[in-house]
Amino acid sequence: MQLRLPRYCFARAMSNPSDTAAALPGALVISLDFEINWGVRDQQTLAQYGSNLLGVRQAIPAMLSLFAEYNLHVTWATVGLLFFETKAEMLAHLPTVRPQYADPNLSPYLALDQVGEDEVRDPYHFGLSLIKQIRATPGQEMASHTFCHYYCLERGQTVETFRHDLQAAVRVAAEQGMTLRSLVFPRNQYNADYLVTCREVGISSYRGNEQSWIYKERSEEQQALYKRGARLLDAYLNLSGQHTARWTDMARSFPYNVPASRFLRPWSRRLSVLEGLRLRRILNGMEHAARHREVFHLWWHPHNFGANLAENMAVLRQIAEHFRHLQARYGMQSLSMAEVATRLENLSVPSVI
Repeated sequence: MQLRLPRYCFARAMSNPSDTAAALPGALVISLDFEINWGVRDQQTLAQYGSNLLGVRQAIPAMLSLFAEYNLHVTWATVGLLFFETKAEMLAHLPTVRPQYADPNLSPYLALDQVGEDEVRDPYHFGLSLIKQIRATPGQEMASHTFCHYYCLERGQTVETFRHDLQAAVRVAAEQGMTLRSLVFPRNQYNADYLVTCREVGISSYRGNEQSWIYKERSEEQQALYKRGARLLDAYLNLSGQHTARWTDMARSFPYNVPASRFLRPWSRRLSVLEGLRLRRILNGMEHAARHREVFHLWWHPHNFGANLAENMAVLRQIAEHFRHLQARYGMQSLSMAEVATRLENLSVPSVI
């Protein structure tokens, strides 16, 4: 595959990038990890979580309607295996080189016999009709969540298998008239060694992790209960900061890291008494970004809205209303990850070479 270089040469110093960045308003970035069962199959069964996954069929149209109402630009990081109409098409597009995880349960390729023949008979593993709805909604960016929900930090996978996976994702999107410019690493398993491959296939931005020990990238084996607890507590109380990003910081490397600020946890009846704290945590981060002309990056999975849709949509509407307030007061913008990358390109000095 042909190597695609960034528009600007980053080896050269930027000419007063802070002056250019100061002219940019704050921005709200929203990215969604669209995966249905490909993202949870190794952790939960359909008996346990199937209702949430089926709920995606109602959640995505509801979210798209709200995004259109508030003119919110959103990045949909989509697993490549969702792009097909039939199982036959899916099997014909599989990469020939695949990850050989030490834990075979992590590989979806060993579970393809469980996949139905098409989206009508198997709504858990196909998403083409939903992808068409997303593409028909203004301001929505189709991006990559890798082809097979690839785990970049698990034992047994390599740079070579990642390259084949990402090439497969780019290829199937291109066949449907899409150019993938942004990437979200599944399970937030960011791996710096793989950024060269991202650049080679045309990826210009990715969602990095929050700068805190709580959110440091790790494999499934490295997950710890106390860190999960700390992340849960941080969703309600400010333990780790706002995690907004400065334009000049993001512009220093390519592909651009558009780091996460906050995960929008699903509404919980058990924790409903704390809902005000959870919402305030997000709104305060958005306001901080708007006031300081920085970027606030909110993310979640469509299946997080697959249950308690009314309650989750009510929270999302409050976030959208707050954005509208910040837009009127501070000029805050709603940007996809690709739109952030376009603005970052203009912060660098054009190469004279």
